[in-house]
Amino acid sequence: MLQYKDLLEICIQAMNCFSSENQSVEEHIKVYLKKQKGLDDGDHTFIVEIFSGCIQYTKLLNVVVGGFYATKGKNCLRVDTNLYKILCYMIMFRLDELGISNLNKFINTQDVNKMYRFLNFFMDDQNLTTWIRDEWCKQYDSLFVEEEIMKPLLRWKEDLDLTVFGLEDVINNKILTKPSPKTSTRPHSFNLTKPKPRSIPIPEKIPTVKKHQPVPKHIFEKPREMEIIQKAKETNQRKAEQKLFQANEDQFVCAHPEKSLKTKAITQEIIDDECKKLNFNQKHMRQVPPHIKENRPIKMNAAAILREGSLFQKKEKQELQKLDNLLSGAKDASDFLEWQSTMRQKDEDEKMAESEQRRVMGKLSHEEAILARQNQVQANKEMVSQLKFETAKMMQEYLTMRLDEEKQMRQLVEQITEGHQNTQEAQIKLKEYKRKIVQEVNAESREMMKRALEEAEEDMRRKSQLIQQIRAMESIPIIRQKLVDFTSTAGHELLSEMSIAELHERLSLLRETELREEEEKRDTILKEKQAKNEALMETLARITTHRNELSKAATFRTEEQERLRQVKEKKLKEDKKLQALQEELDRKKEERLRRSKEMSIKPNKQSAIRTKGLIRQKKELETTRWRQLEMGQRRMAETRARTAKSGGRYDSQRTNATVKTALKIS
Repeated sequence: MLQYKDLLEICIQAMNCFSSENQSVEEHIKVYLKKQKGLDDGDHTFIVEIFSGCIQYTKLLNVVVGGFYATKGKNCLRVDTNLYKILCYMIMFRLDELGISNLNKFINTQDVNKMYRFLNFFMDDQNLTTWIRDEWCKQYDSLFVEEEIMKPLLRWKEDLDLTVFGLEDVINNKILTKPSPKTSTRPHSFNLTKPKPRSIPIPEKIPTVKKHQPVPKHIFEKPREMEIIQKAKETNQRKAEQKLFQANEDQFVCAHPEKSLKTKAITQEIIDDECKKLNFNQKHMRQVPPHIKENRPIKMNAAAILREGSLFQKKEKQELQKLDNLLSGAKDASDFLEWQSTMRQKDEDEKMAESEQRRVMGKLSHEEAILARQNQVQANKEMVSQLKFETAKMMQEYLTMRLDEEKQMRQLVEQITEGHQNTQEAQIKLKEYKRKIVQEVNAESREMMKRALEEAEEDMRRKSQLIQQIRAMESIPIIRQKLVDFTSTAGHELLSEMSIAELHERLSLLRETELREEEEKRDTILKEKQAKNEALMETLARITTHRNELSKAATFRTEEQERLRQVKEKKLKEDKKLQALQEELDRKKEERLRRSKEMSIKPNKQSAIRTKGLIRQKKELETTRWRQLEMGQRRMAETRARTAKSGGRYDSQRTNATVKTALKIS
């Protein structure tokens, strides 16, 4: 059996080399599959189903893929068109057969960014339930679209959204935590009394069915890759069990806000590895020159100098205005500003104390939530024991219902075998009716081709006559010479009318006047530049003095802020309310740790035996599930081959499949 990636590549190549003008669908797929080697029956049927389905529903798939390339896929390659069509067909028509797990395996073989873009566009409600459904209804009947396409898509919508979110997490480099495995219920056999021996019943009539062909031996041989996968599964299972025991011993470690030293070391290693990947041009790299590392002053342009100079000039005017007001007898606002700063400082201290109290209260509520969760876990355990008792009752009812269904299936098999004998006569009549229709259509097409040829000949004859007339008109000679006098006027009798020679003379005079004006402009611009440079030098001197004063004020301000911060920390340590809350938090934390130790699961011999039994049951379930899938694919292939030989339709295939499944069940 081929890998998922190989199956997708074979389907894409089959669609790339297909042309509907030269070959039919069946002929092309037969020729293509003969060239491929190493395909078993399951791979053969998968490729045929996917290829024929994509060709059959090309119009529906083109709506989705064309919309994707028109909106979100403008930067995507057109080579991947058939890949998107195949995935779209699987989601729309084959998701019930494949299942979400197999679909995810197909998606994971491709590029994550491409798959995320396409699935995010396709699964968006604004696209799927609006214009995509309307375009589908234009191609097919609205009832078919709602029942066969939209209902299965909406049923699988939640699982498909989860795959989209998973792809988004992979792109954003988020670590996905594995959920802890749930313990499954173990059914016990009923202690029933042994039945008394009964009389032998009369055997029922066995319906006559054609003998099936024997199954080839190579189907039951296990491939070599399955052993490698099995070993990898066992190693992963052992690692998961070890991690489960460690997680049960060290529960609720996430309550600590700080990360451990181990996680910090791992994150640092990951960052270093990513940085090493960026040193791909290290051979040709030059060191940074030393003059760039030094903190040199930035050269300012004229606009920046004038802007900053005007700002400092306004500040000087404001200071001079204040001094004039103080000399004239105005009151100083320094006392009010000092009172205002003290009140603001007091408000900030109160806010800081409140925020510290809220932080401690948040931690306290977190500890209480953990304790409540532990209580909920205990209640859930009691509920599970009650549910186990109820499931035992439901299992007994289910067994009785299955016996009734088996009786009904036997009756249905007998009815189907009787109806299958009358289908061959109907098929012969249908072939005769189709042959008559084809003959009538061929006769009509011949008459239409004759009529089209006659119209084309008449059109060609008319066009040739028109071409001859045009060529005869072009062959007549035309006189193109004309004499010109530059000193004479055109004779339009206008006031400003002049000859070409006079126009040249006037233009030369205009050029001389323009040159004279340009020289005068140059002189004025040079004078303005000199005056501007002198003004800029004066403003630069003023800016340097102001900057020195501002740097001194900034150093004094930082020292004052450091002193105030130390005073605030001292006040917070002396707050009695905060001390009481911290003591309450420590007490809750101790209680939570004590209860977590009591509830922790300690490994023993019984738990190890139980885990081994669960692993064995899981392996048996997987083997039975794969065996059922292989049997179903083989039955489908046999029925299709048989109907292809006899020339039957899809209804006869379905009846054969139902007969065989009913016989297997009986």
